[in-house]
Amino acid sequence: MILRILLLLLSATALTTQAELKAVDVYGNEELLQLIRQNTYLERVKRDDCQIVKDIEAHASVLQEPLYQILWGEMLNYGVCVEAQPSRGVEWLRRAAEQGSPEAMLKLADYYEQGKFLMKDPERAVFYVFPAASEGNLAAQMKLVKLLGEGHGTPRDYVLAYHWLYNQTFADAKTQQQSEKLLAKLAQLMPASQLERAKAVQLH
Repeated sequence: MILRILLLLLSATALTTQAELKAVDVYGNEELLQLIRQNTYLERVKRDDCQIVKDIEAHASVLQEPLYQILWGEMLNYGVCVEAQPSRGVEWLRRAAEQGSPEAMLKLADYYEQGKFLMKDPERAVFYVFPAASEGNLAAQMKLVKLLGEGHGTPRDYVLAYHWLYNQTFADAKTQQQSEKLLAKLAQLMPASQLERAKAVQLH
């Protein structure tokens, strides 16, 4: 009788352990995109107990998927579930950027602006963020206007940068207010004729 009870308890423990170690599915592209935009992707990998590290690496290196290249690169940059190797991590971000990923371009621009993992170089930050801004990425447009307003980049980019952000659609008041402040600072560097042209619905 006692042996039977022990076996039942062991079986129950095994079932509980299996439930706790439920396999994690590989992230879908839309899900991963949202995680990256919300800057919660590394926390998610940790929360999933590093179960799909090999899958993430395969999606980055074998399938060459830009979003997974960003995730894998950032895991290497910060040592999440793997040994920290920023030299490899940044290279994966560059690969994603070369495939046209606005999120990778923005991440590299952030690091050049901050001087994190890379030498501080706001001019190179402008170089990386400009294509992402041109594709309509709001965060990139805000970053571009910020950098130009601080005197980086070239004046020939003022009209386009101002135009893109000024004609954006905002989902929340906070982001709109931040954008208004950035635009106001850039406007101080622009002559009235440039500013009027930049505010037009369509550039001529």
